[in-house]
Amino acid sequence: MRANRKLWAAATVCVAVIAGATGCSKGDDKAADPFAGLTADAIADKAVATTKTATAFRMNGTGKTEGEEMTVDFSVNDKGNCKGSMQAAKGGKAEVIGTGGVSYMKGDDAFWRSSGGEEGASADESGAMSALLKGRWLKMPAGTGEDDPAAFCDLKTIVKDMDEETPRKGLTRGADADVDGKPAVTLTKKGTKGETTTFYVAKDSAKPYVLRVVETGGKEPGTVTLSDFDKPVTATAPPADQVVDMEQLMKGAS
Repeated sequence: MRANRKLWAAATVCVAVIAGATGCSKGDDKAADPFAGLTADAIADKAVATTKTATAFRMNGTGKTEGEEMTVDFSVNDKGNCKGSMQAAKGGKAEVIGTGGVSYMKGDDAFWRSSGGEEGASADESGAMSALLKGRWLKMPAGTGEDDPAAFCDLKTIVKDMDEETPRKGLTRGADADVDGKPAVTLTKKGTKGETTTFYVAKDSAKPYVLRVVETGGKEPGTVTLSDFDKPVTATAPPADQVVDMEQLMKGAS
């Protein structure tokens, strides 16, 4: 089960929530350019640095990671709270809640059948997993680093991944665009394996957040969109009688 996949790593390789998202900016032609005199690389560095200071944001996207399609939509803050959902291409959807350093996942039958159980699990094993968890939340144990499901709700981990995973050298500034009604500058980087990465940075001198990252071509095309910066995120653990403890489940299986 890939429930412990890091959020940014999953989302940055995601493909399109793009409908209606890019277009020429209107009504802002005469506005002062907050990035006047800065290179495209410098704008990207400034945007990432600013985004890393956010106390919360929402991120959503759809795309391919490790050959599998995935859609994610999460809100996360710097207090370890998060809530959202994910959907796999093979079918199925799961909700995720994180609070107090603990993560919970509740999937439908199709989700558990397509992703439940350990790698190599048989159809019968996945079916048994689905039956056990029907209508219930799976409480996931804490791990370390990339194996920690709580990384879904760790804002520092997410922005660290963003910092490390997004190329910010050799960018070219293009025509301005609009992201969900917000003016943005576009910064493009062509890779060596046929991929092209485009950053959309808020055209805001005070808070030039990264609003969207789009990758086309290559093996992992995708889009991730960021919004709701610094907005509160409230998450509540599910009732105890609706929770299955993964650690206890694994002990029983062994």
